[in-house]
Amino acid sequence: MSFLVSLPLTLLPLIAYNVVVFGMTGGAGGDPWATEIISINMVSGATFKMVLGDLVVTGALFLLFIEMLKATRTGVSALMDHILSVLVFVVYLIEFLIAAPAATSIFFILMVISLIDVIAGFSISITGARRDVSFGQGGMH
Repeated sequence: MSFLVSLPLTLLPLIAYNVVVFGMTGGAGGDPWATEIISINMVSGATFKMVLGDLVVTGALFLLFIEMLKATRTGVSALMDHILSVLVFVVYLIEFLIAAPAATSIFFILMVISLIDVIAGFSISITGARRDVSFGQGGMH
């Protein structure tokens, strides 16, 4: 069970991206990320439109926030979380470099979100660990 808790949530946008580009489109033409999800007429007269790519990035940012909260944990599960976060980032990077469907700005932004998860996770953990360490004030007499 602790393994599932340690799984980085940044894995979900990676899976969603791959399902869309390799599964749903089936190699069909067109940009699946430009698919309009919602359209709202604003009071200003403008029309707010959210496309699938925007929705995936917004969801990834929300998951990054949750990952930041998870980074405040200490112990073995936190170490496992950091290791898995690095592995998820490596998968993003490799896919970005070698898979043509991953050479998009949406995928690049998701990869950067994963990198921020790695860097911030380690930074938050190190900062928290420094606060947990206390040194005695007494010296040798």
